Amino acid sequence: MADIGKYNTLSVVAVTEKGAYLAGGELGEILLPNRFVPENCKAEDKITVFIYVDSAERVIATTDKPYGQVDEFVSLKVVQLNKMGAFLDWGLPKDLLVPFNQQHSAMEEGKYYLVRIFLDTTTDRIAASSKLDKYIDIWPADYQKWDKVKLMIGGKTDLGFKAIINDKHWGLLYDNEIFQPLRVGKIVDGYIKNIREDGRIDLSLSRSGEGKVNDFADKLLAHIAENDGFSPLHDKSSPELIQRILGVSKKTFKATVGNLLKKDKITIEKNGLRLK
Repeated sequence: MADIGKYNTLSVVAVTEKGAYLAGGELGEILLPNRFVPENCKAEDKITVFIYVDSAERVIATTDKPYGQVDEFVSLKVVQLNKMGAFLDWGLPKDLLVPFNQQHSAMEEGKYYLVRIFLDTTTDRIAASSKLDKYIDIWPADYQKWDKVKLMIGGKTDLGFKAIINDKHWGLLYDNEIFQPLRVGKIVDGYIKNIREDGRIDLSLSRSGEGKVNDFADKLLAHIAENDGFSPLHDKSSPELIQRILGVSKKTFKATVGNLLKKDKITIEKNGLRLK
């Protein structure tokens, strides 16, 4: 059966002047309009499509790729407000509705919001919600310290940035440990720094100690290689410059340089670093 709001690989039933009709199981035959039909398409071919309900309330297929699908968190821009709610640009001709009762706070046109896309099973309509807490797992997390995780950056707080861990739990990145630009909706790799007694989770964008140095070594080597084998950064460079170019603290930069020197992968020159 085809799932509305998600990608599906479906078999072609027939090709007509309107387009290709796909086998949608309980949804019946689903039209893939002509402009999306691959060249030389024929019956029994399989096509990966996104299924949604168009502005005429028809279940329809497209090979266009929306910015997110059902059961995903994604940052989207409000393009219109009306009496129904806020409409978000999600990459398809029909904008995505956030009803008023699904808005954590009143949305404003032109701004981006982190939302969860969901399917209203009573109407088969795809919608979104900025009330994110109801989609976060209420069960205690079973992560281990320094587990590597996927983070989606959420809202800014007085202490730093909230982030959704592996699409399941909230965690917190502290301002004084962030050395790269972050924005709501950005996806980054991170690490579990600590799980507190109250169940709250502290996060880090890098591992500690030797792990941090090892993680950053490849990035520093790539930076030098991309600059024709020479980087003008050195031990007298300002922490702000190192952070802006490499996204790490000066302490991590110097420790990594020392590590790469021991491994004979770089040399230090008067005005920078050179790849060996």
